[in-house]
Parts: sequence; structure tokens; C-alpha cells
Amino acid sequence: MDQPQEPLTPVPDFDKSDPSFAQQVERLHKLTVYGRWLFVGCLWLTIAPLSLWGLRGEISLLQQYFTWIAVRYGLFYHPLSTFGLAFCIGMTAAVLVWQSRNILLGLPQQEKQRLEKQVYRIRQQGATHPLWKWVCN
Repeated sequence: MDQPQEPLTPVPDFDKSDPSFAQQVERLHKLTVYGRWLFVGCLWLTIAPLSLWGLRGEISLLQQYFTWIAVRYGLFYHPLSTFGLAFCIGMTAAVLVWQSRNILLGLPQQEKQRLEKQVYRIRQQGATHPLWKWVCN
């Protein structure tokens, strides 16, 4: 069944009353960027080598006789390895597009509001929040 959504509580406007609030939102955004790239790096350090290991026979064949049919054969008949590599490439492309959009066009309003709400929650919880020392100090 549908669960009732939590009521939307208005976030106080800290931009005017607290000059450090904008800095904290920026720090949280930086942490988000670093977290996404850390996730992508972990994918490339764990899933990609395992996927390439599954394709080691086809890779040695490709080193001797490279054809696109051999690439297709290797990827088609090793679906787990293909999925692993596709996942790594897809996540990397997604983070690149996301970060490029943020750099070129700026953060969307919805993303800014989400970050502001999260900073507000971090401030409310105080030093017991895991991100407190990186965002609020």
C-alpha cells in the first residue's frame, strides 16, 4: 500500500541570516562529487578486473587476430563480464555528464534545495551526524 509521505517542513532561509550556510552547502556538494567519483573508482578497481579476467581467453585471441566479430563473440558469450564492463562504463559516463552539467549550467534549483535540506538536517542533529565534521566545521 502507499505509505503517507512525510510532511514537507519549510527550511529556514539561512542564506540571509548565516553566511556560513552557503559554504556548508558547497562543502556538501563537494563531498557528493567526491563520493560519486570514489564509487566509480571502486567499481573500476573491483568489477572491471573481474570482468576482464572473465574475458582473458578472448583478449589473448584479440591480441593475435583482432576483428570486430571476435569482440562481439567475446562479449556476447560472456554476459556477466559484459554486464560488469558496461556497468563500469555507464556509471563513469553518468558521473561525467552529471558533473559537466553542474559545471557548465550550475546546480539545478531542485538539487540546491536538496543540499540545503540536508545541511539543515546535519545542523539539527549536530556532532552526532557522520558528515558533521566535514560539512559544519
